[in-house]
Amino acid sequence: MRRVGLIVKIDDEAKKKADEFEHWLRSKEIEVVRKKSVLPNRRLPDKTVSSAPPDLFCIFVLGGDGTFLSAVRWIGDQDIPILGIKFGAVGFLAGTTEDSLFFVAQAILDKKFTTEPRMRLLVRVIRDGKEFVRETVLNDVVINKGALARLAHIKTYVNDQYLTTYKADGLIISTPTGSTAYSLAAGGPIIHPSVPGIIMTPICPFTLTNRPLMVPDSVCIKLRLAEKSSDIMLTFDGQAGLEIDERDTIIACKGPHPIRTITVPDQHYFDILKAKLRWSGRV
Repeated sequence: MRRVGLIVKIDDEAKKKADEFEHWLRSKEIEVVRKKSVLPNRRLPDKTVSSAPPDLFCIFVLGGDGTFLSAVRWIGDQDIPILGIKFGAVGFLAGTTEDSLFFVAQAILDKKFTTEPRMRLLVRVIRDGKEFVRETVLNDVVINKGALARLAHIKTYVNDQYLTTYKADGLIISTPTGSTAYSLAAGGPIIHPSVPGIIMTPICPFTLTNRPLMVPDSVCIKLRLAEKSSDIMLTFDGQAGLEIDERDTIIACKGPHPIRTITVPDQHYFDILKAKLRWSGRV
């Protein structure tokens, strides 16, 4: 018997559709491993929490981008295809909509689908010479100051070569997939997911010449707070985080385990982009 994962947004409509979908899957003798979406938390997750079973054929995510990111964390480093079904307000990561769910699911069960890899970042935090945090993100890792904190002074190195010290409310290190998330809101560029690069976007920089910068995905980016500071947070995909200070070194590189997103026929990245950004015009 094949098994699929089902991650569901904490929402009455999503739960109702998930119940219907689960019944449909079981009628086809598909075993369903169902899990609620995990809400974002300022603390890092408990590493003893179990990850997705390795024998899952695929994972369906009923929710928005936050639910999708929660599901990606559940997958971890495993090679399990994933499909988002839009139930949220944004849905850049969704591959299809509620109306097409059963049609698309049947095609997937019939193995009539392809996948595309989405790069992730491996982020490590070093304190007192020892690694004490290791996280993988699909969208971004963000240094962000609290409401009452002074500007953050972030020393930035690319492959150990000093680049600049950002004086800003924070700094976003983003994948191409994450370019349409927080980075976009902070003035960063939109990058197609297949473009090999990493984006650095300062948040409200004090120096106006500090602009968003894209570097090759082959480099490692190293960050340190330049002076004694407090109320500075490091967040991972907006899902979890920890407070950092001048003792910490943050290192972000391309991760070895991309996510395999399921590609739906006749659903193209640019169609999603145009719809979400409400671009006008016609052929």
